[in-house]
Amino acid sequence: MHIDISAAGAAWIKLLGVPLLAAFFATLLSFMVMWPRNCKEALIRICSSIIIATFAGPVLVSAVLAWWPGLFDSAQTVAALYGCDPATGFLFIAAPLMALVGLPAWWLVSASVRWFDRRRDKDIGELAADAAAAVREVRTRR
Repeated sequence: MHIDISAAGAAWIKLLGVPLLAAFFATLLSFMVMWPRNCKEALIRICSSIIIATFAGPVLVSAVLAWWPGLFDSAQTVAALYGCDPATGFLFIAAPLMALVGLPAWWLVSASVRWFDRRRDKDIGELAADAAAAVREVRTRR
């Protein structure tokens, strides 16, 4: 059995290329907002953006496509007007959405880590009670 490595590589690039590029731009944007304090923080920010954009990005794109399909149709028309493949128009919408998903990744991950760190000696029941109390507090503030 012969496996064409170049075709497999191209398939992986097509599958992961857009989310990875979107995560890269999300990381750059987060660095523009607040420069990392050290290399460890920079690496955590890069990894969290890549993971979130790669996994949650396509979910958001699918949701927007189901909710607003005309947006993607219009983007494909615009791509054709520019002389590009109409499928490129899909990327006009998908890439920014994936970058938007990756942008807050570091803040969400670091907030979760700090929340768990403050409750280091608690068991799962106490963690659930703390989470329920936090939700109640947010609801009563409205």
